[in-house]
Amino acid sequence: MKMHILTAICSLIFIGCNPKTENTQVKEDSLKTEFSLPKKLKEVSGIALSQDQKTIWAIEDAGNKNVVYGLNRQGELTTDVLVENSENNDWEDITKDAAGNIYIGDFGNNENDRQNLSILKLDLKTDSQKSTKVIQTTKFHYEGQTEFPPKKSNLLYDCEAFVEKDGNFYLFTKNRSKGFDGTFLVFQIPNKEGNFEAKLVGKLKLEGGYTDAAITSATINSKNQIVLLNHKNINVLSGFTANDFSSAKVQKIPLNHNSQKEAIVFIDDKTLLIADEKDKKTGGNVYQFSLK
Repeated sequence: MKMHILTAICSLIFIGCNPKTENTQVKEDSLKTEFSLPKKLKEVSGIALSQDQKTIWAIEDAGNKNVVYGLNRQGELTTDVLVENSENNDWEDITKDAAGNIYIGDFGNNENDRQNLSILKLDLKTDSQKSTKVIQTTKFHYEGQTEFPPKKSNLLYDCEAFVEKDGNFYLFTKNRSKGFDGTFLVFQIPNKEGNFEAKLVGKLKLEGGYTDAAITSATINSKNQIVLLNHKNINVLSGFTANDFSSAKVQKIPLNHNSQKEAIVFIDDKTLLIADEKDKKTGGNVYQFSLK
């Protein structure tokens, strides 16, 4: 009997000192809450940083206003900027180019049946503005999509994530196919006024189920690294070229935190801001995460 008690005590001591448990705790601590979003922003779908890095621009998706919200770095709402000449069909991400121009991706396409997909360039410069206008509309359709919608096994044409690089937009699709396997497509579109066929430049696969691998936002840094966001992870893409993403290296980094994360932006080459949607009990925050 004494031997059984001794064995049990030793087992408890061993579990308490398990290095895997310590490592998990360290990873959990690496996602730090910066601030809670204002109550009116319950469905943030994208964030971008102004060129002077003082303003966080935020948008919401379908069913919400055609407004870009400006927050200061402490999370306080500083302005509501009305986009005068555009509707919010389904705004799913916001990004900027190297010159600081701001773009909205109006390409949410849950049912894969939209034929009015576009990217909107805004005349948005400062948080003192009360309104802005679309000054360039890049309309597009996807190379390879011939049915609207396709079969349920091929719902690969929703999108919630894009970046701008060297005069092109790169879109990373959200897989909604029956039998989800983590596959996503990468499309290239010129950053110009007009109506274009989005060129397929990559087909890749992320590990895990829907919350591990369905892409909800993207951001790029000066080192040519692209980070793709999921509810549970980020995935760092590197080793791609302008016209070929097929051989890109993908590094999966668990966040050890599960929420409806919908927006991500680099604030420097190693530091990210991540926003999630407000649920009844969780979310509605902006977090900071540092790449190793």
